[in-house]
Amino acid sequence: MLSYARGPEVPLLESPIYEIFAATAERSPDRPALIVCHQNVRLTWGELRGRVEAVARGLAGLGLRPGDRVGVWASNCLEWVLLQFACAQAQMVLVNINPAYRSHELRYVLARSGMRALFLWESDDRADYRAILDEAREGQSLALVHVVYFGQDSWSRMLETPGTLPAAPADPHDVANMQYTSGTTGQPKGVLLTHHNLVNNGMAFAAGLCVTEQDRICVPVPLYHCFGCVIGSIVWIVSGCAMVIPAARFDALATLQAVASERATALYGVPAMFIAELEHPDFGRFDLTSLRTGVMAGAPCPIEVMKRVMTDMHCPGITIAYGQTESSPVVTMSHIDDAIENRVCTVGRPLPNTEIQIVSPTGAPVPIGEPGEVCARGYMVMRGYDQDPEATSRAIDSEGWLHTGDLGVMRADGYIKITGRAKDMIIRGGENISPREIEEFLHTHRKIAEVQVVGVPDLRLGEAVAVWVRLRTGESATEDEIREFCRGRIAHFKIPHYVRFVDAFPMTVSGKVQKFRMREQEIRARGLEGAADVRTA
Repeated sequence: MLSYARGPEVPLLESPIYEIFAATAERSPDRPALIVCHQNVRLTWGELRGRVEAVARGLAGLGLRPGDRVGVWASNCLEWVLLQFACAQAQMVLVNINPAYRSHELRYVLARSGMRALFLWESDDRADYRAILDEAREGQSLALVHVVYFGQDSWSRMLETPGTLPAAPADPHDVANMQYTSGTTGQPKGVLLTHHNLVNNGMAFAAGLCVTEQDRICVPVPLYHCFGCVIGSIVWIVSGCAMVIPAARFDALATLQAVASERATALYGVPAMFIAELEHPDFGRFDLTSLRTGVMAGAPCPIEVMKRVMTDMHCPGITIAYGQTESSPVVTMSHIDDAIENRVCTVGRPLPNTEIQIVSPTGAPVPIGEPGEVCARGYMVMRGYDQDPEATSRAIDSEGWLHTGDLGVMRADGYIKITGRAKDMIIRGGENISPREIEEFLHTHRKIAEVQVVGVPDLRLGEAVAVWVRLRTGESATEDEIREFCRGRIAHFKIPHYVRFVDAFPMTVSGKVQKFRMREQEIRARGLEGAADVRTA
């Protein structure tokens, strides 16, 4: 028996994102829709629809046209949500930009994406975004025409100068969203996702989580990430529930407060978020008994953490989901009614209309119980990587199978356990990090002759970034000097947690660096055996 499984066949939605949103608002105009705690915003579906349309007309008033790319470089906020659905209504492509990006990364995305407009806050307690943008634009020839700052005159002027929206709805198979994801080639790649990809993945996920209009989903995960803007926002509009955003960026205390005060019935998060909530000193004073379900995803999920969420957080229906941005993003998930063992030891079974197979390096399906690469096929597979047909053909084979780069084992009942990654990737707190991207950046340091980056186990974040540095002859440096070189120039989560200076790297006889040897040595030298032994699904 070969490692192949297929989810049930159900009718797929053939509507674009905005039609789904508008239908939900029309059906329940007076029901609570969106609660943004840190901005003190509470909107009904009817009120939200009006705000979205005003932003959509404002986009058109800027002279932007269907198919134009519109970037959002911001933490979670009302404006992010408005732009997501306004772009869908105006038939523009929303480009998600990680707010942790600094000038080095932003310069690449601005040039690569061809975005014509960028929306952002001028600054917050973490960064001066205007200054970073100015540095990124310096000396560059870009398609960027409009820079709009939230809460300032440029935002107000846009809303006061409406344009005309398209008369006909978008084609469901048009690209709606572009998300940048790290890969093994170093630079991020723009993943092109269609309305069809997103609404159907949201529908399948909502069904698996049994979310209805009666639910309130607390979403502390970032909206720029597929976890937030698909599993969060698209599930929200498909189901018609209410969405609660507790803070601009993850804050364990704010999340606990939001669940308790808003009586949230579902909670999302990567494992590191749930761990931070469980370990918060004020955890015991919050009434979390309204929770019934939720999802833990984005990184390997420690089994003991899953069990504590079920008991200590009073969330018996917590599930695990598995996927990647290229699959819109979810391909497998456990069900709220699954046996506990299936929910804590596997990543579930294929979603509806989704095929999964485990293959050998030759591409042939392996027998049940044997490890191999996880491949997925169905409606949810991305259109491709933006302007990169070669990378697209490497990721999606001629038969339409998306090669995830993850290793897994399939059981006879179709449940899957992820056992590792074929790709050279670090997953830190739900963030995918390309070691090569960090290596290429550190190579610009004048003292560094050679550098290698690996992921090492971390109890809280899943993995941490470790870098081995060989300095140029006659140079000296400190660990803090290397980290300081990174600060403000690359995202904070890419800054090395561990730095080791070496004279040489472990190599094969053919001259290839053995990163697994580096990882093993780091685990031993830093006493990380306990983190390495944590069981995950």
